[in-house]
Amino acid sequence: MPTAFGGSLVALGPLLAADGLGLGVAAVSEPGQEPAGPAEAAAAAAMPPRRGLEFLAGRRAARRALRAVGLDCGEIPRRGRLPVFPPGRAASISHSAGIAVAVAAVPGRDLPVGCDLELRPLPREAARLVLCEDEESLLAGTRLQSGAGAVWPVTALFSAKEAAWKALTVMTAEGREGPAGSLRELRVSPCGDGLRVCLRDGPAHAVRVRVVRVGAGVFSYVTGRAGTRD
Repeated sequence: MPTAFGGSLVALGPLLAADGLGLGVAAVSEPGQEPAGPAEAAAAAAMPPRRGLEFLAGRRAARRALRAVGLDCGEIPRRGRLPVFPPGRAASISHSAGIAVAVAAVPGRDLPVGCDLELRPLPREAARLVLCEDEESLLAGTRLQSGAGAVWPVTALFSAKEAAWKALTVMTAEGREGPAGSLRELRVSPCGDGLRVCLRDGPAHAVRVRVVRVGAGVFSYVTGRAGTRD
C-alpha cells in the first residue's frame, strides 16, 4: 500500500480477523484502476473524475475484503448510493483522503457489517450535527481514550455512528430499510472498550462499534450486535 495511512490500515487485518471480518484497503493513486464490469464503468463515468477514482478504489477494497474471507466477487453495482453484492457476500465500504477501506463478513456468520474511515478530524463544532443532549457527556477534548468513563473526540463519535448506520441499513425487495434522516437519529453510548449504537426509535436494533486511531483520524467498524443491556 503506497501511503502511510494505507499501511496502518492493512496492519489492522489480524484485529478484524479476530472479530470474524476480512479487511481490504485500496488507494486512489494505485495503477490499473479499471472497473470490473460495465455497471462499475457506467457509475464511475457519471461521476466527477476524483469521485470516480474513489468509487473504483472502494470496489477494489471490497473485493480484497471478500478475498480475505475466502470469497470471490466480480463487479459491484450500486442501487442509489448503496453497493449491491451477490448472494452470500456482504461488505461495507468507506473512503477518506484518497484511501478506500472495506470490511467483509466471514461466510456463515450472521454479522452486521459496517465501517467508516475519517482521516481528516472534524471540528468540535460539528458535534451539534451528530449528537443529542443525552450524548454530550461522551464528548471531551480531542484525546481518544478507552474504558470506563471514556471521553471521545467528535470525529470518533461521528465515525462510529456512520459505521453503525451502514450496518443497520439493508436492502430488501421493497427497497431500503434502516435509519433515515440524520445521525442524531442514532444514540451512542459506552460499551466496554468501544461504543454501542442503536436506533433511538428502536433501541433493540443496536450494534457494537470499535474505533481505532489512524494518524490524526479514526477507523470504525461494527463488531457485532449489541444486547439491550450492553
